[in-house]
Amino acid sequence: MDMNKTPDLIKLYIKSCAIGFALSVVFVALLIGFDVMGLRHLVLHSNMGILPLVMIWFFNGIVFAGVQFAYAIMSMADDDDDDFGGGHMAPVYLAEPVPVRVDRKPRR
Repeated sequence: MDMNKTPDLIKLYIKSCAIGFALSVVFVALLIGFDVMGLRHLVLHSNMGILPLVMIWFFNGIVFAGVQFAYAIMSMADDDDDDFGGGHMAPVYLAEPVPVRVDRKPRR
């Protein structure tokens, strides 16, 4: 086995992380651009404004990367539509009531 070759799953994960963090940049830029909840004012008029901005980008990047990776993995699945052999469904049997005899004895 060649140790220098990167496995395909690792390549997919790195690609998904890059896409997720790029989407996070766009998302945070839109948050700042549209001044959602006064975020632009808070970031630009505070001496620590860059820290929350980096934290929003990083944590959203983690979420978006995870969603991107999950979507990529789940889209690899094969269709299971042909398991029933062309659409033949199994018969469904409805339950029928069964009579039960109960002896009525007074409780003491």
